[in-house]
Amino acid sequence: MTHAGASLAPPRATRLIHVLFAIQLVSMGAMEMSGPFWPLRLKALSTSNLEFGFAGVAVYVGPMLGIMLTSALWGRIGDRTGHKLMMIRALLGLALTQLALAWASDVWAILALRFVQGACAGYIAPAQTYGVGIVSPSRRARLFAYLQVSTNLGSLTGAVVGGLILDNATFFWINFVAGLLCLCCAIAVAIVLPDVRAQQPARTDSPAPTQAGGAGAGAAFLWRASPIPGLLGIVGILLVSRTITQTPFSLYVSSTFKADNWVVGLCYGMLSFGFVVSAALWARYFENRMRSEALRAMTFVAIACMALTLSAALTRHIAVFVAIHFAWGVLLGATTPVLMSLISRAAGTVHQGYVLGIAQSVTQFASITGIALGGWLSDGLGLRYTYFFVAAAYAFAVAVILVLSRDRHPVARARVSVRQ
Repeated sequence: MTHAGASLAPPRATRLIHVLFAIQLVSMGAMEMSGPFWPLRLKALSTSNLEFGFAGVAVYVGPMLGIMLTSALWGRIGDRTGHKLMMIRALLGLALTQLALAWASDVWAILALRFVQGACAGYIAPAQTYGVGIVSPSRRARLFAYLQVSTNLGSLTGAVVGGLILDNATFFWINFVAGLLCLCCAIAVAIVLPDVRAQQPARTDSPAPTQAGGAGAGAAFLWRASPIPGLLGIVGILLVSRTITQTPFSLYVSSTFKADNWVVGLCYGMLSFGFVVSAALWARYFENRMRSEALRAMTFVAIACMALTLSAALTRHIAVFVAIHFAWGVLLGATTPVLMSLISRAAGTVHQGYVLGIAQSVTQFASITGIALGGWLSDGLGLRYTYFFVAAAYAFAVAVILVLSRDRHPVARARVSVRQ
């Protein structure tokens, strides 16, 4: 067992991060193999339009809800038992539920399994926490960016592979293959990755002084006297802004531009492509910046996102729309990875799993909120206003970031290095 307090040699840490990248790419790709095609499966199994309408939303919201409700619990357990064990647990949960879904032929059984999948899995948070334990604090932003690039590449490749399987076989084989891939990933984690745990603080008769991010800082201190709540709020608002388009996207592109399905898919993929291209570059840009400096830069990123989405709302040229989505994806590479590195730095060593678990819950709640808000606004006020809603959400995000970027106490002035 290796303690986080004794950092690994940089070459070994780099090799282990590459292993994490590969495992996350394969496991997340396995999960996305079925992602775009659940409506087809549920449509074939549903007995009424009402049942299909509910199931078509619940099949995606269910796993998010499960992750949101359990991430903090798994993170706290991981702080005590080690996050390698939590990664194995999550991957085994994904493998078993995917194999069960392969044989599930009832709509409600599928929805229940999807919720259980989210509640028992939640792989990303322990993987991030494990990575934090093997790299120096100055390398965290590029760690988070690197792992999110892995997730985005997995999403792109998984959907393509799932489509190829469905073109040549049945839906059963998508879930069966995904389950086997997750099982192989769990075995790889167990065999290849060492057990890395946070160094626990020594017990004393009197409470240790609470330092920002220090090992002696209690969980209550994390919320009362640190920037973590504000940073989580910024992450949530930016994710709500991003996911407003999730539900109405294909209908908006098809009706506004009269585009073919492959063009709709191209537009959708441009966000992930832009993120993959830019995430590491943004992490390098934010190296050695103070938290207040990073948040001021984040303000300009949010303003640029607002301008781009307003342009997307106004354009009627599909080529311009595609280019806007790529540029938007480039800007998104500067948001979540950098903010997560700031949150990780503020959490200190002992509470990494708990705080990153909370962060995972916040991201899932924000995604659910954005998806629901986008569907409700588009249905109630009109599909053509979708991107105006997104621009308005980013305007609100700008206001929130400006308020929270002000240094109110010494904690907010701690320097945050993000070098890898």
